[in-house]
Amino acid sequence: MIKGITFIRPVHSPAHFDELVSFFSALGFEPGRGWDEPPRSPGSASRGRPFLAPLGNLEFVDGIPPTPGTDLLIEVTALDTIHQVAQRWLETKSATGAVGPHITAIEDTHWKSRLFTVQPVPGFSVAFWEWQNPFRGKVIALEGDLSAQDMSFAIVVARWNAVITERLLQGALDALLRSGAQRKHIEIVRVPGSWEIPATARQLAETHKFDAIITLGCLIRGETAHYEAIYNEVARGIGQSQQDTGIPHSFGVLTCETLEQALDRAGLKSGNKGFEAAAAAIEMASLHRKIAQESSESRA
Repeated sequence: MIKGITFIRPVHSPAHFDELVSFFSALGFEPGRGWDEPPRSPGSASRGRPFLAPLGNLEFVDGIPPTPGTDLLIEVTALDTIHQVAQRWLETKSATGAVGPHITAIEDTHWKSRLFTVQPVPGFSVAFWEWQNPFRGKVIALEGDLSAQDMSFAIVVARWNAVITERLLQGALDALLRSGAQRKHIEIVRVPGSWEIPATARQLAETHKFDAIITLGCLIRGETAHYEAIYNEVARGIGQSQQDTGIPHSFGVLTCETLEQALDRAGLKSGNKGFEAAAAAIEMASLHRKIAQESSESRA
């Protein structure tokens, strides 16, 4: 039922209000929806400018608080960068005579963190901190690497629309060779068109000679009356082959309205989708190896 928490701190003057808005904006906070309330009586006007953070905490302390000078603590992930930005902001204000620099050096705390405090306007202090252990509180994900060393790949490429598919093939080879794959460990198989890709990809995957299969083709609606039927079956067939064989398949079959769109996706304006398909194949092959290694270690 609880949606969020808001910490409201009044400031002493409109000038301090403007300075604080400037300070927190400079640090990159996401601005919330501000408000301005007209005066109902002399001196009763008010305004607010909220700043949003992805995580909020309400903490009670019995004893000495972690930061005696302030009750406003902001956790960050790049404390040194925040300190530099705050220092520059204070130096700018100091040069104009608005405020003097009030910022402490970054210090280690007894609760395994690093911290500094800053006073952007008189009487308003805030502490910024981060954990000394950068992985604390973060999910450490299992991810594949972009290294193709000691890996074997099969590339299934359609001859139909060769002006496009040859560009995709060159992009895929570029990605593999740049990532450490050896040419002798890359097998290129050509098929007549995209329709023939799934069956060939499955046959190659079933040999279990390859760490991943890269599929490259091009379907253009303007030249193919049954475009959608072919695309749906090609996509379904490649996906089914991947699931049944357990060998990663990357999808580099373009589906475009015009030849111009296809050329853009084959290296002219929108990158080379063959390169991207090969990069995805490398990462997935690496991930499969890591998962298999973890599984074998857990059984040992």
